[in-house]
Amino acid sequence: MWRRLLLTESPRPDRIRLSPKAPWFVVWTVCIGAFMGQLDASIVTVALPRIGAGLHISTAAVEWVSLSYLLVLVCTLAGIGRLADRFGRKLLYIDGFVVFTAGSLLCALAPDAGWLIGARVLQGFGAALLQANSVALIRVAMSDAELGRAIGVQGTAQALGLGLGPAIGGALVSLGGWRLLFLVNVPAGAIGLLLAWLLLPRSKVTDSERAPFDFAGAALLAGAGAATLFGLSRLRELSLPWVVVVAVAAVTCAGAFVAVERRVRAPLVDMRMLAAPPIRYGLVGALASFAVMFGALFAIPFELASEHVSAALAGLELAVLPVALGLSAPLAGRFAGRRDAHRLMAYSLALASFGLAVVALWHGLPGRLIGLAVAGTGLGGFVPANNASVMGAAPRTRAGVLSGVLNTTRALGTALGVALAGLLYRGSGLTPCLLALAGVALLGSAAALATPASQPPRR
Repeated sequence: MWRRLLLTESPRPDRIRLSPKAPWFVVWTVCIGAFMGQLDASIVTVALPRIGAGLHISTAAVEWVSLSYLLVLVCTLAGIGRLADRFGRKLLYIDGFVVFTAGSLLCALAPDAGWLIGARVLQGFGAALLQANSVALIRVAMSDAELGRAIGVQGTAQALGLGLGPAIGGALVSLGGWRLLFLVNVPAGAIGLLLAWLLLPRSKVTDSERAPFDFAGAALLAGAGAATLFGLSRLRELSLPWVVVVAVAAVTCAGAFVAVERRVRAPLVDMRMLAAPPIRYGLVGALASFAVMFGALFAIPFELASEHVSAALAGLELAVLPVALGLSAPLAGRFAGRRDAHRLMAYSLALASFGLAVVALWHGLPGRLIGLAVAGTGLGGFVPANNASVMGAAPRTRAGVLSGVLNTTRALGTALGVALAGLLYRGSGLTPCLLALAGVALLGSAAALATPASQPPRR
């Protein structure tokens, strides 16, 4: 049974396959993985100061509890998107629940920092299997008319995971310690696994079955991501010669990756796809939005811990941002398919920038709550419209690849946000850190304005 479950795509029961609600069964199942991934991302942020204290590691070292997870996402999402197009999105999605749940259990049992970081790597690989396929499964299941609404629902599930993460995380840390944060994924993963097996359709795309996997591209992408994140996280500790070495390694790997992708028969990232302005500018905006969101969620808990705010109260404060995101995302999803959605994206990121500036300059509880609410509302307005704009610009047969690229960009933005926030917070404090993140949001807003009015989705 387990061999069949993990190595083959099983058909749905006829009763589910023939149901008029079958496309929405796909959306609701995908929402479980989206919820789990974002819950895990945000539930850990409030506990990082406590994890560092419990395992007796520095702030710079505890960053890698987050960065190890994110680095795996950056290095594997695009490749998994291609493998999903080749072997089946349902198959890899189910395997993602298994790996993610096993990694979560190992995180909860970690006796030291090395074990925890290693388990986070495994957990990150499971999350990559889930995230690389999420938007692609929706893109294939839903009609063009319903795509924006469906992605808005998925965005709401992500927002709920983000929103509940800090509050649940703070409560669990206060009740029983940080290990409980990872145990909550075990029952959720078991439920998600069962529903994915029952409700998701087989989705193998046969036209890419014989295309060779781009191992060179995957290795170069991993090298560029690892060098960039290592350099940012250790910039203050590295000597100038080592900074130069790491920078050269990152640039060299990135340049070689672009060159390889333009030459190989089946590239990991089809550079021709990036020529479409909605995709190119949408990816820039996605990187900026996730850098802003997770950079703030990383830095603020350390500031609250330094002010001796309890983990439970810190979690409730941080939850304001993703809860506001969750409330605004469904509304934005209704406008995702409009031709002027790029203006919604631009104004939303500008609003997020303003919210972070409020938190940075208005010190105290009222400033934090108002600023986080404004920032979350702006991010909630951006994400669904951006998802629909990017995915609607690609043919359905390339949905897995583009979904992997989109999620790679998000993961890279998240990792860059964490690394940048850690660097600036350790060096200058919270105010310069948040103002820098506000500047990143403005750059994303400019990219959204440069996006031309959307065209009808490609078949």
